[in-house]
Amino acid sequence: MIMKTIETGEDIQSGLLALQKLDPDLKPIIKHAGKVLLRREAPGFAGLSRIIIGQHVSTASASAIHRRFVDLINPVTPQNFLAQTQETLIATGLTRAKQTAIANCAQAITDGTLNLDTISELKAEEAIAKLTELKGIGPWTAEIYLLFCTGHPDIFAAGDVAIREAYRHANNLENRPDEKHLRQIATKWSPYRGIATRLFWSYYESVKGSGKGQPV
Repeated sequence: MIMKTIETGEDIQSGLLALQKLDPDLKPIIKHAGKVLLRREAPGFAGLSRIIIGQHVSTASASAIHRRFVDLINPVTPQNFLAQTQETLIATGLTRAKQTAIANCAQAITDGTLNLDTISELKAEEAIAKLTELKGIGPWTAEIYLLFCTGHPDIFAAGDVAIREAYRHANNLENRPDEKHLRQIATKWSPYRGIATRLFWSYYESVKGSGKGQPV
């Protein structure tokens, strides 16, 4: 079964019902999580750039760099980014590695080897592979883009620390599962892994907010 992209709150609710049928063990997790948020951002080059900016930095740092990025590179298009001088790119606060990663994306879009308009139509593994072909784009960045910006229905962000901690807490495990093991577990939630990811993010935030268990 192929689920359409995740676009609305109704998609979340129908996906949660489907997940409960696939895996009844998720029922108490769904109950504890409370409202599972849609978490959608605009797709395209601007959205992918924002996610690259957020790699390996705090939320506050990412927001500050992104504000400068948007101010200096406006509009945020592949062509406009590639036209910028090195001085402008340095002024944004981007590291050299992030400049290169964004430039690689911009060039791939410009020359037609990457189509962000249709990538959500690919199967999860194919979509991730297409993005990670680009130097500077790892699995986490690819997964977050596909989840947040395209609404891909079947991506599971197993490399995200919050997701791994949420799974540990929900299942009363002593240690967080490693990424490979959690990715294997998540196969049973296909084709609703995008909903499952949002579920565990909401569960994490619920437990963190309550002070019970203190996920870190």
